[in-house]
Amino acid sequence: MTTFLLVIIYLAFISLGLPDSLLGVAWPVMQSDYGAPLETAGFLFMTIAGGTIISSLASGKILKRFGTGKVTFVSVLMTAGALLGFYFAPSVVWLFVCTIPLGLGAGAVDAGLNDYVATHYKAHHMSWLHCFWGVGATFGPIIMAQFISGQSFWRDGYFAISGIQFALVIILFLTLPLWNRVTKNSNIPFNDDTEDSKAVINDEDAIDVKPLQIKGVKMALVSFLFYCGVESTVGLWGSSFLVNVRELPAAVAAGWVSFYYAGITIGRFITGFITFKVSNLILIRTGQIIALAGAILLFLPLPTNFSLVGFIMIGLGLAPIFPCMLHETPSRFGKKHSQTIMGYQMAVAYTGSTFIPPLIGFIASHSTIGIFPVCIVLFVAAMFLSSEKLNSFLKKKVLLKRNDTSSTAI
Repeated sequence: MTTFLLVIIYLAFISLGLPDSLLGVAWPVMQSDYGAPLETAGFLFMTIAGGTIISSLASGKILKRFGTGKVTFVSVLMTAGALLGFYFAPSVVWLFVCTIPLGLGAGAVDAGLNDYVATHYKAHHMSWLHCFWGVGATFGPIIMAQFISGQSFWRDGYFAISGIQFALVIILFLTLPLWNRVTKNSNIPFNDDTEDSKAVINDEDAIDVKPLQIKGVKMALVSFLFYCGVESTVGLWGSSFLVNVRELPAAVAAGWVSFYYAGITIGRFITGFITFKVSNLILIRTGQIIALAGAILLFLPLPTNFSLVGFIMIGLGLAPIFPCMLHETPSRFGKKHSQTIMGYQMAVAYTGSTFIPPLIGFIASHSTIGIFPVCIVLFVAAMFLSSEKLNSFLKKKVLLKRNDTSSTAI
């Protein structure tokens, strides 16, 4: 019964990823149909992300009142209806109307399922949960590409994804009683990460300090800001870059972007196993270096096929960074403030997703989408430098503590 519910949760996370990559790959065709400016996609994306932030902030009270099962059911129903609205939308104004329930539904599902899995399942399931988000994000562009490769019927792509969402709505409705049953009968312990019990650096130092005053927190927030800025910018503007700069057909560009999401998906699946042998810090650093190398491939004036390699490398590089940075929070800043700092990190992450892609779109509309690879290189570099600066600071702190301990012992 517990395993069956876990399968349902994984399916829900696939459905959560399906819409996330649709707008970016369909926009080159949608833009011409509506006669809209390039930056309109950025504002649509920002509206979706804004709804996600609002519903995430409110999800705690909503989940306590109605339970994860009901919230997930209603949220997926909202996203399915919103995607169906994209199919019928006669103008850009109606697209903006549909982005509201799309964002609100996505945020509630994300927060609710993450909390439920963290509470009722072992820790390694969390990495694979985000891997299944990548499965949805990968297949979204593939499905859309099948429709726009013919006669540019992007609306049918949205209709197909909406149908998948409505099928999940039916499954969630039929399994509503299962959520409470599993919750009552579950004997699975809370998250038992061993990392949390390792040298918790700041517990003693941060007892009477506010979370934002803990040294290193702001550097961590910068890393989250630029991580989500890179991830969402590549997903939203990658297809437009390939169409307008590399001069690829829209369907081919959509397929190439799907390889980017496939890189994230496959990378996170593999990361779930690697974490047993390799530390989070090494995984974060390695991922950032790979992502930077992929971004440089997009920037250099190389043959077009190298762009595909660049997208795949960026996806593979980004794969371990987000879950590993989240997982390091208690070890970096202590258990006492880890939940509060985790909330700050998620808020800043959503801020990066909300504002950075529209900003790039606005700049590109007044210059050229050719700035896309330059921005990705700069963002990955900023993430890498802030992360390394934080690691260096924490390493020095550990050494100072060891020296103090040794001096006291003598």
